[in-house]
Amino acid sequence: MRGRKLILGVDRLDYSKGIPERIHGYETFLNRYPEHKGQTVLLQITPVSRAGVSSYRSLRRELDEMAGHINAMHGNFDWSPIRYLTQSVSREVLAGFHRIADVALVTPLRDGMNLVAKEFVAAQSPDDPGALILSSLAGAAPEMEEALMVNPYDHEGIADAIHAGITMSLEERQRRWQALHRDVTQNTAANWADGFLEMLKETERQG
Repeated sequence: MRGRKLILGVDRLDYSKGIPERIHGYETFLNRYPEHKGQTVLLQITPVSRAGVSSYRSLRRELDEMAGHINAMHGNFDWSPIRYLTQSVSREVLAGFHRIADVALVTPLRDGMNLVAKEFVAAQSPDDPGALILSSLAGAAPEMEEALMVNPYDHEGIADAIHAGITMSLEERQRRWQALHRDVTQNTAANWADGFLEMLKETERQG
């Protein structure tokens, strides 16, 4: 992957994470922006969950086939467009990938919050931060308005966002990251709990 733009996806194997839609979006990106062929790599880390459930085995088989198809159609002897891992990765290694990634691709179809988006922002270097592409359906989306928002079902929209993310100027990436980092560090679990309890107290007082 050295010398190439790293696009990072990190999700457990689950239908809600929109991984097939994401990979379709990346394939659309390769077709729509052929100048980036050989210059980008999608690293998708997807630890297997619920391996004994048939529907999850089917999802894993679908993703295996999609990654193999794209690598066969677009790759060559010294470049694989997708690196697809299904084993668990240590927190240290995962933090390192977050740190060096040029783009994080977080495209859930439905999510309570999605901490991967926040972990990516927290791990970035202020001097040269990457770009966050985030599903508008993620729970974190209202708090992270400076991300590149996408509809996870819109393959062309994902493709355009990937292109925008890897070609974005340093100044624009820094501006967006500063706002995102402020949101991540201020909207903590403790702050959320304090605010929730204060609302309960206010409701009690009004009652």
